[in-house]
Amino acid sequence: MNEKELQIADKIKELLNSSLGIELDILTYEIPLFGDEIGLDSIDSMEIIAAIEDEFGVSMTGVGKEPFYNVESLAKYVAAHAE
Repeated sequence: MNEKELQIADKIKELLNSSLGIELDILTYEIPLFGDEIGLDSIDSMEIIAAIEDEFGVSMTGVGKEPFYNVESLAKYVAAHAE
């Protein structure tokens, strides 16, 4: 990740911690968000969409599942679509 993506990824980690209660010590850039370790579900994805839209102004409505794989993929999506 480049510097911009790292800054976004750190902010996304903070958002996931505050909105979904995911502990920061297990929330790495690479850990799958919807796998067994963290285990988010479709309702959690709606909260992620709302938090990213509020924080970064990037619409994620209707986006495929690929950007939701982990914090790094979310950060790259946001960086590519931010104004």
